[in-house]
Amino acid sequence: MRAVIIGNGTIGDYEYIRSLICGDDVVICADGGLRHARAMDITPDIAIGDFDSSEKDENVKTYEFPVRKDYTDGELAVEYALDHGFSEILMIGMTGTRADHTLTNIMLLFKADNISMIDDHNEIYAVHGGGSIEFHGKKGRTLSIIPVYGDLVGICTEGLEYPLCGETLFFGHSRGNSNVVTEDICRITAEKGMAVVVVNNGE
Repeated sequence: MRAVIIGNGTIGDYEYIRSLICGDDVVICADGGLRHARAMDITPDIAIGDFDSSEKDENVKTYEFPVRKDYTDGELAVEYALDHGFSEILMIGMTGTRADHTLTNIMLLFKADNISMIDDHNEIYAVHGGGSIEFHGKKGRTLSIIPVYGDLVGICTEGLEYPLCGETLFFGHSRGNSNVVTEDICRITAEKGMAVVVVNNGE
């Protein structure tokens, strides 16, 4: 079962974002994500946070935390999903005008292999050394591989215009930016390191 976490970030195209949510998803709102859920006419299953950005909904199961705490509402929502064993976690409404929150939320992708993030313009994933990631149906879209926490070593790609085979993408360098998916199936593997993978939706 999939958990969809709605954060308090920017959502411009509610129709598109609403189309990503399926009827059997468990919807978890991180505080201000409640306002997005209301705008999309979605009744969440869970609400988590300190509720300094939205009003609580008495019809939604709520886990309230103090405003003064060590973790963001978004991280608390991800931890809830991980603790409850969801097979997949999709984060939406997790990017926006607060660069600190956007960066922190992107780093949440590295908590597990089954987490992804989508906003109005991008799909964002994590690559872990020793693992792989595979995309279907992204042909023609721009894809960037951005090392974090150090260099990405032994990277190999399939289905990209500029292939890599057993190479290193160095932390702090932009070589992995703006590649293009050329096949219906695209695969990225790496021996060591971590990277953020951003697939642009072409708009």
